[in-house]
Amino acid sequence: MLEELKRQVREACMKIPAWNLAIFTWGNVSGIDRERGLVVIKPSGVEYDELTPELFPVVDLETGKTVEGSLNPSSDTPTHLELYRRFPALGGITHTHSTWATIYAQAGRGIRPYGTTHADHFGGEIPCTRAMTEAEIRGEYELETGRVICETFETLHLDPMHIPAVLVRSHGPFTWGKDPMDSVECAMTLEAVANMAFHTELLAASPQPANMDNVLLHKHFDRKHGPNAYYGQKK
Repeated sequence: MLEELKRQVREACMKIPAWNLAIFTWGNVSGIDRERGLVVIKPSGVEYDELTPELFPVVDLETGKTVEGSLNPSSDTPTHLELYRRFPALGGITHTHSTWATIYAQAGRGIRPYGTTHADHFGGEIPCTRAMTEAEIRGEYELETGRVICETFETLHLDPMHIPAVLVRSHGPFTWGKDPMDSVECAMTLEAVANMAFHTELLAASPQPANMDNVLLHKHFDRKHGPNAYYGQKK
């Protein structure tokens, strides 16, 4: 079942250690078949070098039950499922504990747009969620994590496809895209942008350097992602 999607998710998963986005078994990638309402996700706690496509569980989007596979799906599966349910344009999701993005998550701060590298990929500040309540943490924690992410985007009136990343406070980043590989490439981009932002703030004369010019931000974002995008080759 979903052999091609399993292959895609496995290939995307292997970029996490290759690109130093996590160590040990940390991190996970998923992909979704919207027509069938099924999600393929990394199995929980399995070393990356042991992953083969057939080991990836298939989970029902609505019930969260495993419909194929003998291994437990990632413990973050309820977070992924909630994002897929609430953001219908998502085709793949990646979660890592990459160093620079996680630093911002632990500080409870979003990543502000300081330059065109950021604007080429993100249409504004990458938000950090609020702190989760004790009841949310003690309850269905992973599901509540997804709900808090969605709440953040709804409260700030953000388009998740214009800002395909979030920092979960005290935890780490989630990124997404049109497919699994797109989502892990976004995780790598987020890590690079977080690194640049940290050092920009460190070197700036004031603790809070100014955001880049808003017109310049939207120029760089729109030339790649806007309705009249002209960056790259025509498909």
